[in-house]
Amino acid sequence: MATKHIQYQTTGTCSQLIDVTCDENNIIQQVFFLGGCNGNLQGISLLVRGQHIDDVIKRLDGIRCGTKRTSCPDQLCRALELLKEQPLSD
Repeated sequence: MATKHIQYQTTGTCSQLIDVTCDENNIIQQVFFLGGCNGNLQGISLLVRGQHIDDVIKRLDGIRCGTKRTSCPDQLCRALELLKEQPLSD
């Protein structure tokens, strides 16, 4: 199965890095967050697994954390947008 992978450095959040892999159909296979609210981010990772990238972006884009202009879910959307552009690897 061909996959796409990205390690995205976040900005404006407590998490520092998001590691995402999807398949050739843009279905998310795994998500790992480095830093941030561990329990919440584990939950988000499990909830988005098996979902299409575009569906996740529609649901999570623009979410804010407190007074911050972004959030970990919003940063995941930025990572997913870039991931869609990545070439497939075997």
